[in-house]
Amino acid sequence: MLRMSVQSRVSRNIQRIRREKELSQEEVAHRARVHQTYLSGVETGKRNPSILVVERIAEALSVDISELFKPN
Repeated sequence: MLRMSVQSRVSRNIQRIRREKELSQEEVAHRARVHQTYLSGVETGKRNPSILVVERIAEALSVDISELFKPN
C-alpha cells in the first residue's frame, strides 16, 4: 500500500478545507499572515511550511491543527 507523505496530506487537506469553506487563497493567506504565492506553494506541495505556519493556516481556516494531518 502506498502511503501519502505528511507534507502531501497537509497540502491536500489545506486546499480541501479552504475550498469547502469557499475561501480564496488570498483570504486565507491574509488571515495566516503569509503571501498568497507561498500558500499556493504549500497547497501544491512545492513549499514545506514550518509547524508555526501550519498552525497559522489552521487558525485562518478555523480548524484544529489536527484536521490538517488527518488521512484523506
